[in-house]
Amino acid sequence: MAESKSHGEGPVLEAQKSHQAGSNKKGLQPETANRQISFAEERKPRKRRSMSRSISASSADSYSSGSYTSSEEDDFSPREKSQVNTDGFSDFCIRSIKHADFGRREIEIAEQEMPALMDLRRRAQNDKPLLGAKIVGCTHISAQSAVLIETLVQLGAKVRWCACNIYSTQNEVAAALAEASYSVFAWKGEEEEDFWWCIEKCIMADGWQPNLILDDGGDLTHSMIRKYPSVFKAAKGIVEESVTGVHRLYQLAKTGKLAIPAMNVNDSVTKQKFDNLYSCRESILDGLKRTTDVMFGGKQVVVCGYGEVGKGCCSALKGMGAVVYVTEIDPICALQACMDGFRVVRLSEVVKSVDIVVTCTGNKNIITRESLDKMKNGAIVCNMGHSNTEIDVASLKTDDLTWEKVRSQVDHVIWPDGKRIVLLAEGRLLNLSSSSVPSFVLSITHCTQALALIELYNCPDGRYQKDVYLLPKKMDEYVASLHLATFDAHLTELSDEQAKYLGLNKSGPFKPNYYRY
Repeated sequence: MAESKSHGEGPVLEAQKSHQAGSNKKGLQPETANRQISFAEERKPRKRRSMSRSISASSADSYSSGSYTSSEEDDFSPREKSQVNTDGFSDFCIRSIKHADFGRREIEIAEQEMPALMDLRRRAQNDKPLLGAKIVGCTHISAQSAVLIETLVQLGAKVRWCACNIYSTQNEVAAALAEASYSVFAWKGEEEEDFWWCIEKCIMADGWQPNLILDDGGDLTHSMIRKYPSVFKAAKGIVEESVTGVHRLYQLAKTGKLAIPAMNVNDSVTKQKFDNLYSCRESILDGLKRTTDVMFGGKQVVVCGYGEVGKGCCSALKGMGAVVYVTEIDPICALQACMDGFRVVRLSEVVKSVDIVVTCTGNKNIITRESLDKMKNGAIVCNMGHSNTEIDVASLKTDDLTWEKVRSQVDHVIWPDGKRIVLLAEGRLLNLSSSSVPSFVLSITHCTQALALIELYNCPDGRYQKDVYLLPKKMDEYVASLHLATFDAHLTELSDEQAKYLGLNKSGPFKPNYYRY
C-alpha cells in the first residue's frame, strides 16, 4: 500500500487539519385502456412478450446522456470489442471510443457549472494532497463525475472507475475519459453480469492495489469484502455518499465486519441539504417530463418518504399544481409534512386512486405486487431513492404479465384484463437514469467527496478507527464557502467580542455538531 505523503499546507489541508483529532461519529393518466402514451398507438404493432426477465435494457437514445451510439453498436457487448484510444491505451471497456469528442464537450459544459470544484482543483493541485493515492470508484458516470475524477487525478491520485447504476452512464462521457487514458469500465444498459464484471476490473489489475474507496450504494465495498478481503483491509478508508450505502456501512460496523474507517458524506449538511433536497426538487420534474410527457396540474401523487429527497419532490410537484400525499414511518418527518401542507396517509388508503407514485425511502419493498395490482390503469411508478429495492420489480416478471417497451427507460406492464402501469427506469433511480441532475449541486457533493478522500488519506494513524464517521464540520463549512462566490455573497465576520460571547473561533466551525440546519 502506498504510504501517505507529507505536503505543503495549502488552503485545503488547512481545513483538513483544523478540526480536533476526536472527530464526530454518527455511530399519463390515460382516459381509456386504448389511450396510453399518445405515440405508442401510431407505431407498427409489435409482438408482445411475456417476461421472465427484464426487456428494458437501456437504448442509447437517452435524452440526458445524449448518446450517439448506433443500434449496430448496441448489438454487441463492449466486452466483445477491442478498443484503443489515440495514444494506444486500452485498459478500459466502454460502448464506443468514437464519441469521445462529444463527451469532452459535455465535461467542459459541466466544468462551467461547477466553479467550486474547479476552484478546489486550482487551489490544491500544487500541493498534490492525493499523491500516491490509488482510488477505486463506483459512482454514476456522468459529465459531473468526470470533473471529479479529473480533479482527483490532478491532485495526485491514480484511479480506476465503474458505474454504480446500469442505466445512468453517459456513454460519450465514458468515451472521453477513456480517450484521456483513464481506466473506466461502464456503459449505459449493462446487464447484471456486466455490472459485477466492471467492478471486478476496477478492483484487480496488474500493478494495482487500491488504497481508497469511493462508493455510491455499497456494491463496490461489499464486493471487495466478499472476494478480496486482504485488499479491502489494506485500504486507508471508504467514502460513501448514498443512504443505501451508508446503511450498509453501519450494519458492517455493528457486526464488526468493517475493517477500515468509513466517511459518511451522505449525512453531511452540504450533501443532505443541497444534493438531496434542492437537486431532487428540480430533477423529479425533469425525469417525469422526459419519460412520460405528463402534465402535473391536478394529478394525484403519493410520495413515499419525507426525508430531504421526499421534501424536494413534494415541493416541486405541489408547485406544479399536483395534489400530493405523503407516506412516512417517522413521526417527526410526518409532522413536518403536515406543517408543509401535505396530507400524511398510508399507501393502502390512496393506491387505487393516485396517478403517480414516487418512492424515496432508502428501504425495500415499499411498492409490492399487491400495491401494483390495486393501481389504476395508466398509473406511473418511479423511484427517486438510490437503490432499486423500493419497487418490487421482480414480482412483475411473471408469465401472467406482459411487458411492452415504449421508449428508453419507459415500460408498460400489462395485466391480463388490459390494465397497464407505466414503470420508469425499471425501478432504478429516475433522475440519473432518465434525465439529469444540476451540475452546480453536484459540484457541492463532489467537493465533499474530494475533501473526505483527502482527509482519510492524510490523517494521522489512530484518528479514525474501524467505524463510520461524519465529515468534520469545518470541511462542511469550507465546501459551502467555496460556492458562495458564484452568488457574489459576502459573509459577515464576527468581531472578537462577538466570537468570545458565542464561544466560537472567528473562522468556524459556527455550529455544534448536533445543530439541525
